[in-house]
Amino acid sequence: QVQLVESGGGLVQAGGSLRVSCAASGSIFSFYTVGWYRQAPGKQREMVAIITTAGSTTYADSVKGRFTVTRDNAKSMMYLQLSSLKPEDTAVYYCYAERRGISYWGQGTQVTVSS
Repeated sequence: QVQLVESGGGLVQAGGSLRVSCAASGSIFSFYTVGWYRQAPGKQREMVAIITTAGSTTYADSVKGRFTVTRDNAKSMMYLQLSSLKPEDTAVYYCYAERRGISYWGQGTQVTVSS
């Protein structure tokens, strides 16, 4: 089992940048596919970016070229660099870890982009 704690959210102006982080504990981080989802008010949670154990990445079309997901297995950390932010990126961002069909979630961190 893995525990996840996000940090780094906040308020940023449109066009700005922000980095959110997620600290993992309780299990061997490198064994997990990890990534980020987000949920805006009144909308379903959606995938933002995933990074596999091999380092392969997948991004939602809406964030390609603007967001970058990375992981540091030695530190049991994952990161999401958000750039060229838009008001529609406003959401609660959740980090996620999956192994053998079992998913784990952090508590979420709010990112608000003002126009």
